[in-house]
Amino acid sequence: MGLKRRPVIVGLTGSIGMGKSKISDKFRHLGVPVFDADAAVREVQGPGGVALPAIETEFPGTTGPSGVDRAKLGAAVFGKPDRLKRLERIVHPAVGRMQQRFLRRNRSRRMVVLDIPLLLEGEGWKHVDLVAVASAPFHVQRARVLARPGMTQEKFRNVLRHQTPDSVKRDLADVVIETGRGRLLTFRTVKSIVKAMR
Repeated sequence: MGLKRRPVIVGLTGSIGMGKSKISDKFRHLGVPVFDADAAVREVQGPGGVALPAIETEFPGTTGPSGVDRAKLGAAVFGKPDRLKRLERIVHPAVGRMQQRFLRRNRSRRMVVLDIPLLLEGEGWKHVDLVAVASAPFHVQRARVLARPGMTQEKFRNVLRHQTPDSVKRDLADVVIETGRGRLLTFRTVKSIVKAMR
């Protein structure tokens, strides 16, 4: 009896503004299923989200009919590591269950991508076959992030403080996907990963 084949799992990560979403779109374009951890967080915190009751209990007044009030919840945890940890203990298990359902649904595929911003900050990297890091020069990253609505220099610096530096992520990567040197290079790299994994 042959061994059951399972998908090759590519863990896609990268710091804020490095172009992970565009890379995920390219994987999808090539027929590869992608689990978007950020989208999963929005779902569990959105209207009717499974994490809402626990969030409201822990941080009263931060949720409503539309789900989490991002401004209120942000104010409750911003710059407060202990409160952020409490929030993560609510949200991460719910997202983890969604990820497991995604993997079960796609167990017959040749490869899947887990798009996880904090893959290298936690232990998610232990559960993937290949770590792909989205990367761009700092000036490109900075321009992208500061162009976002509501983003400030202070918020940008705070996010960077909580993320592993890009240079370290590049060193830990099995493959680096450049996103600041033209779309063609990015697409070629993604295509080469899909070809190799298949």
